[in-house]
Amino acid sequence: MTERVVLVTGGNRGIGRSIAEEFLKQGHKVAVTVRSGEGPAGALSVKADVTDAASLDAAFAEIEEKLGPVEILVANAGITRDTLLMRMTDEQFEEVVNTNLNGVFRVLRRATMGMIKKKYGRVILIGSVVGLLGSAGQVNYSATKSALVGMARSITRELGGRNITANVVAPGFIDTDMTAALPEEAQADYKKRIPAGRFASPEEVARVVTWLASDDASYISGAVIPVDGGLGMGH
Repeated sequence: MTERVVLVTGGNRGIGRSIAEEFLKQGHKVAVTVRSGEGPAGALSVKADVTDAASLDAAFAEIEEKLGPVEILVANAGITRDTLLMRMTDEQFEEVVNTNLNGVFRVLRRATMGMIKKKYGRVILIGSVVGLLGSAGQVNYSATKSALVGMARSITRELGGRNITANVVAPGFIDTDMTAALPEEAQADYKKRIPAGRFASPEEVARVVTWLASDDASYISGAVIPVDGGLGMGH
C-alpha cells in the first residue's frame, strides 16, 4: 500500500467521518475540513467553509505544510434544504447549490493544482441516488448531485492523461443520525422500496470510497458507483 495524503471535506460527522476513519485504518495521512467540531482521532482537522474560497486556500496551505500535497480528494461536504418546489425560495435553492456544487468546484480547483504537478490524483465526489433517481421535495439537492456526474466526467476528459481519476459514489439511504430521527413508519416505508431491505452503514460507503482511491481502481474514471441496496437500479 502506498501512503497518500487524503482530504475529506465535511469529515467531522456522518459519512464523511466514516470515510476519514477508513483511510486512517489503511495507514494514510488524513485531513478533514470542519466548520465546527473535530474530525476523528489521528486526522488533521482544519477549519474551512467550502462556500469561502479564501478559507479553503488557508486550509490547503495548512494541509500542505503539515502533511504534504493532497493526493486523494473526497468532496463530501453538503447540505439539504428540503421543501416542495412551489414553496422553495430562491435562497433555499441557491444555498444548496453554493455548498453542494459551487463548493465542490472550489475545492477541486485548489486540489487539482497539486495533483497536476505530481501527475497523480484520485477525486471521489459524494453524490446521491436522488441525483439520477429524483426525489420529491429535493429539486435543489438532486440538481446538485446530478451535476457532479458531469463534473467527474469532464475532469476525466481534461485530466485523465495526467494519471488523475474522478468518480462519483452515490449512496442511498444510510444509517446515520438523520435517518435514525425519522419516525419508525417512515423508516419502514423507505426500506420497502430498497431491494436489500435495509439502510447501509456509513462504513459500507467508506469502503467503496477507499477502494476507488486505491491502485486496484486505477483504470476506473468517470463512473458512478451506487451504494444504495438496489434502490436506483442503474439510474
